[in-house]
Amino acid sequence: MAQVKSIISNFISLRALGHFLIDRRWLFVALIVGAAFYFIPTPEGLSREGHSVLVLSVVAVILFMTEPIPLPTVALMIIVGQVFVLGVDSSTVARSLMSDSVLFIMGSLMLAVAIIKQKLDKRIAYLIVRITGTKTVNIASGIAVISGLLASVIGEHTVAAMMLPVALTLISLTSDDPKKVRNLAAVLLFSIAYGCSIAGIGTPSGGARNAIMVGYWHEFYYNVNIPETFKYLMNYTKWMSFAYPVFLAQLPFLMMILFFSFKPEYKHLTRAVVKLRAQIETEGPVKPKDWLTVAIFIVTLIGWIMFSDQYGLGTVALLGAIAFLVLGLVSWDDINVGVNWGVVLLYAAAISLGVEMKESGAALWLADSFLTLLPASMENGPPLWAAVSILTTLVTNTMSNGAAVAVLGPIVLNLANAAGESPILMGFITAISSAFAYLTVIGTPASTIIYASGYLKTTDFLRVGFQMALMSTLVLIAAAVFYWPLLGL
Repeated sequence: MAQVKSIISNFISLRALGHFLIDRRWLFVALIVGAAFYFIPTPEGLSREGHSVLVLSVVAVILFMTEPIPLPTVALMIIVGQVFVLGVDSSTVARSLMSDSVLFIMGSLMLAVAIIKQKLDKRIAYLIVRITGTKTVNIASGIAVISGLLASVIGEHTVAAMMLPVALTLISLTSDDPKKVRNLAAVLLFSIAYGCSIAGIGTPSGGARNAIMVGYWHEFYYNVNIPETFKYLMNYTKWMSFAYPVFLAQLPFLMMILFFSFKPEYKHLTRAVVKLRAQIETEGPVKPKDWLTVAIFIVTLIGWIMFSDQYGLGTVALLGAIAFLVLGLVSWDDINVGVNWGVVLLYAAAISLGVEMKESGAALWLADSFLTLLPASMENGPPLWAAVSILTTLVTNTMSNGAAVAVLGPIVLNLANAAGESPILMGFITAISSAFAYLTVIGTPASTIIYASGYLKTTDFLRVGFQMALMSTLVLIAAAVFYWPLLGL
């Protein structure tokens, strides 16, 4: 009898081990691929440190895409990998984790918790629905348009933090079971993130990448036979005349892609809107503490607009969160439960790895290698523009869009000179394409913020992101071919 029990116990153990190996298969694939890349000879022109950074990046990308382990665990692996694989001092790694962008993500999630606690998200959601009606497609379109219009002026991360509670309200009132609103949640949340992403290109203040490119134009051409068209471009409204129509042209395609990829379970949200209206009526008129919450958020918003250059977006966001806590509008227990701290860690690790990509020269080597592989037929004109857009898209999905433009800007502008292309056109293509970070959770702060909701999987970003990247590239090249020449470019 004891022997039979032993055999059964061993069988159960082997079966559990088999399940474990199957569940973690992509982890082992990632580690094997990483080891194979690590031991191949370092390519010419790439430092050994850069080689190691690329190895770590390949492993991380595989794990981000397949998610065999929790994503915060991948973040921890990136941190440890920088110490053991790259040989970076642990204190240096620790310092690279806490940037202003990370503070912003953390502060934004805290602010979202405070807004939900005061139930202001319900009032904002109801206001949007009164404008758009109850059809799901209209609501999603309205969310994308509002997110886009705001993000083109004040930055996509700010808008994503504002709009996330609004979408979550509509989702939760439709059904308490996340499985029953899986596709609806994806449509509404991606409407926020991608609406913000495609709009950040619209104005010079829409993102750091735009200001970086303007700086490169000045640095490269301001004192060197500067064309009249370049002088003509160097103001806020002229940037908008080139870039804002590119944002607007993408909006209908965004909706088509989202509704094709995720068919919402509900064509109308009438039930949710009825519940929403009933809850608002039950709560009665706006209370003094609600007005105080609004005032704090408006002051925080003004701080983002006026003082972020001096103090940083993250510091301003944390000041807003501190105000909510000090005034008792939200408790630390609410913050502790409501904030997805794993997402904060994930974004911190991704930024840290992006810094190493840049500092080690790995990003520059990738860019140079990509451009040298271009055939003669792609050395100028629309084929070259498309190649530069694709290159920028690939790079911006591995680091922040500002860092991507910082790395690629000099390469692209020098390439424009060599190919006889307009540096303004090539600069616009690079800056705009840096917004196409649709493929990963850590591609943009807006994507990271909506992922924190818990409704999305990493594979959702990959599934819809490829379609978005293709669409955005085609719209951009069409604008460069047909629209920009009308403006004298």
